[in-house]
Parts: sequence; structure tokens; C-alpha cells
Amino acid sequence: MKKITFALYFGNRGFFPGELIAGAIEDMKKAVTDCGCDYILMDVSKTKYGAVETIQEGKLYADFLKENAGKYQGVILCLPNFGDENGAEVALADIKVPVLVQAYPDVVGEMDFARRRDAMCGKFAMCNVLRQNKIKFTLTTKFTDFPSSDSFKADLVKFAQICRVADGLNHYNVGAIGARTTAFKTVRTDEIALCNHGINVEDFDLSNLFMRMDAVDDNRAEAKKADLLKITDFGKWPVEKLDRIARCGVAIDDIIAEYNLKGIAIRCWDEFQKKEGFAPCLILCDLNEKGISAACEVDINNAIMMSVLTLASGNAPALLDFNNNYNSTDDKAIMFHCGPVPISMLEGKGVTEEHLMFKKSYGAGTGVGINKGKIKSGKITFGSLKAENGKVYAFVSDGEFTDDKFDEAFFGTGKVIKKEGLNDIANYMSENGYKHHLCIVHGDCKEAVAEALSKYRNIEVKVF
Repeated sequence: MKKITFALYFGNRGFFPGELIAGAIEDMKKAVTDCGCDYILMDVSKTKYGAVETIQEGKLYADFLKENAGKYQGVILCLPNFGDENGAEVALADIKVPVLVQAYPDVVGEMDFARRRDAMCGKFAMCNVLRQNKIKFTLTTKFTDFPSSDSFKADLVKFAQICRVADGLNHYNVGAIGARTTAFKTVRTDEIALCNHGINVEDFDLSNLFMRMDAVDDNRAEAKKADLLKITDFGKWPVEKLDRIARCGVAIDDIIAEYNLKGIAIRCWDEFQKKEGFAPCLILCDLNEKGISAACEVDINNAIMMSVLTLASGNAPALLDFNNNYNSTDDKAIMFHCGPVPISMLEGKGVTEEHLMFKKSYGAGTGVGINKGKIKSGKITFGSLKAENGKVYAFVSDGEFTDDKFDEAFFGTGKVIKKEGLNDIANYMSENGYKHHLCIVHGDCKEAVAEALSKYRNIEVKVF
């Protein structure tokens, strides 16, 4: 997970006690580092008190941001006192990253002229001028708050999640490896709509991948085999199967590196089974664990959403089918896929098995490569993304993976999800053209994902 760096901005207005700013600088530096983030700070000697008040000081701060372009993913706008709008307007005029607006509270008993801040009133003014200049910003949970508080610490964690998503979708390249699976019209997408949101799709024919597989160096194939055996027990299957799977993994690694891909969506059947005699699930497990979102069935849209959830949570994602009802319970369902779940989402290594549907359709031994395992229970965030008619949409929710049991003979890797109103979500997906897939990560990042996509990436988001 990328470590987030914030540019720290401190506002001042001359009528108010500028002497409080020095303490605020130290408070904010500690709050940021305590949350595991870094900061950059303009030389405090360049302005009075190390803060920005005048237009000239605003120009100095704007220059500071330009000099450090690419080194920070968000700005924390701190108001130790009322703060001046003119300086902020100039300082942040060209800002391209999220902004968190924090204001110190006044304390009854410390409101004499030397200590009264009026930062609450100043925050209204500051937010207004940001809005006038179309500078998007995030608010703290409490309107005024000390940087040392637990509530502000939670705000910083959420803001870091927002910044990771906003930054991670800059110049985002996703690879479609193989044509859309012929039988799945459900995974159609609007590439122009994605492009309009800064997301580029690169398409690769499977013939290109197969040629690359044949050219893979033996040493690299052996190294990839070792990687795969860390996440699965390959068991009884012929070593030749593992060799071809490994060569496919190396070939995909090369495509990712050459085209700077942050995610892929692969045509996982039926050419792999008919020509190569394996299912590529193990490769998807490996990629998802290593930070490259990997979707099956050429679901380009949800390869992107998997990246979003990973950026926000710091956890590896899975793409699962919204597959089976759980008896007559409206708030539960069984999530399933053949075997692309990353190892950190499982209770230990998986076991390589044969895809029973491919065995039935194409013959024994054609579908070796699914990684069956037991998914961990716990808090999850899930959602989906679609692109159509020139726009991009998403929904996001939270819930939990439970320990509810179902058939031991259940094919593939499945897990019961619980969410109040899950039936309504299923209806919403059907009525609004979402795929039969859900992107899922362990952890709670629903609110950060919703704000990052809607406010900073201009994607319409429904929150459940």
C-alpha cells in the first residue's frame, strides 16, 4: 500500500493570535506521522508565523506546491485561527489533489484576545471561497477538532484512503486480455466513458499471450512456479500443468510491465481449456495478492473497482459471483467463484482442483488450476462499477462474511455474505445494469470509496 504524503497548509488572519500557529504546526506534524503518513511543509521562515495570509504569501505557497508536484497526494488545510481567504485562493488555485479542511476549536476559559481563534467562523468562509473557485474539499467529522483527538485521527485515516483512490486512478491503465467472452454480454463496457474519466483500456488478443507463453525463459518459469506453490497445494496434478500455468503468469507479468497496467481482465475460457488444458485462476490469485487487480471473464469495469477497493483498504480484492440465495433469508447470499481469491483473504493456502464445468464440457484435465480455499470471515466492503452512455457509475456497501455453513460438495470457493437490505441491492443491480459480480475486500472503507469516486473522480455513486 502506497504511503500517503500530505502537503501541510496553515492559514492565518492578522486580527487573530498568530502565536498559536507554531503549536498547530507541531500538532499536525505529529498527527500525520502517528497515522503512518508523511508530510511536506513549506519553510516556515518564508512567511509570518509559517502560515499563509496575504496574496504574496499565497504565491509563495503555490510555488512550493509546484516545486513538489508528484510528491504529495493531498493537502491538509489547517486553520489555527480564522484564516485568510485571499491567500488561500491564490495558494490553492491550481490544486489537483484532495483537500482536507480542519479548524481548531475554541475553549471556554481561553477566549481572551490573546487566545480566541474564531476558526469555526473562518472555516465557513474558507470552504465558501474554495467552492467558489471549484476547489473540491473534504470536511472533518467534527466541524472543529484538535489534531490530537481520536476523531481527527479517524478523519486522517479516511482522508488517506480518499487520497489513495484519487491518486491511484490517475493515468489508470487496465488491460483486457482476450475478447469479451462470447456468452457473456453482461460484461460489455463503454471504453470512451472510461477514457473520459482518465481510465485507459488496452486490448490484447489471446494469440499474443499464447505466443509469449511459448517464449518464456525456463528460469523465469521455475521462479513463477515457486511463487504459485506458496499459495496452493498443487497436489496430484501433472507438473506439466503447473509449468504452463507458470509460463502464462510470466507472460502476463510482461504485458503488465510493458503497458504499465494497474489491472487486468482476462478471457478465462474456453481457449485456455481447449488449447492449454488449464484454468488461469491461480494466476489471478497471485496478481490480486501482489497489487494488480485481476478480474476473470473480461470484466474490465470491475477490475477497476477491485483496484479502488484495494487502494482504499490496503487489502487484496476478490471478484465473486453474486451466486446463490441462502435459503429464504433476504439479508444473506452465497458469493462464489471458481478459485481466484487471493491468499490473504483465505485461511491459509488453497488446494488446486479441476474446474468441474470445464471437465463436463471439454473433458477431464482441461480445467486444472482453480484454487479452492476457505475465505476468512469478518467485516467487508463490496461494490461494483459500470460504464455506459458516456458516463461511469458505481455502488458501494459494507457487510460481513459469516461462518454460515452450506454444502460440503459445493464446487469452487464460496462464502456467505450478510447485509441488511441485500435483497434490495440485488434488485438495484438488476434494474441498473450491473454485472453479476461483486468486488470485495476485507475491511471498512465504504465512505472513503464513495467520497473519492463521487467528489474527486466525478463518478456517480450509490451508497447502501
